Amino acid sequence: MLSSFLTGFTTFFATIGPIEAAVIFAALTPNMQRAERVRVSIRAVLIASIILFGALFAGGPLLHQLGVGIPALQTAGGIILLIIALDMIFARPSSVFKLTPIEDEEAHGKDDIAIFPIATPLLAGPGAIGAVILLAAGAAPDPLRYTGVVAALAAVMALTLLFLLLSNELSRALGVTAQRVLMRVFGILLAAIAVQAVFNGLAGSGLFAAATR
Repeated sequence: MLSSFLTGFTTFFATIGPIEAAVIFAALTPNMQRAERVRVSIRAVLIASIILFGALFAGGPLLHQLGVGIPALQTAGGIILLIIALDMIFARPSSVFKLTPIEDEEAHGKDDIAIFPIATPLLAGPGAIGAVILLAAGAAPDPLRYTGVVAALAAVMALTLLFLLLSNELSRALGVTAQRVLMRVFGILLAAIAVQAVFNGLAGSGLFAAATR
């Protein structure tokens, strides 16, 4: 359980991006009153949690109905997570934690930013949803491992709420350099997890066994 929790926590922290979301939240709410910031933070995390926990509990059965096996999910999910990890390591402008110019303009023009862009796509984006489905499906046969994944997601969402509530203080304390260092560290960890997922998927697919016959 501890191993699945640590793997899940690292993966979810990297793909959900609580620190990056907090920095963007601070930039979008410079004139918002404290009480309003608290309300928006709680609402955003609640909506994102509903999306991610929904993917965690329903994603595996849905893929099963579509005829997608665990090896295929591990391979595809690992490739997607590896792309996200490379974005984090090299701090590319196309990073999943950055809003596009159109999204940024729309976000600044909205009175309620809890749903868009904070809850989605910043917190519950494609990478986070894919990671949730991937880890949940891989841990499903073992109740203890599955519990570890659920606990990891809950812990990261609780930490995300804390970071959003302290977004102004966090943004000032970290600065750009510390944010990039943390992103690169978690990017390297996520890359290792992603490559291992690809290896597991390829090993479970039976392709190598078929090739050696």
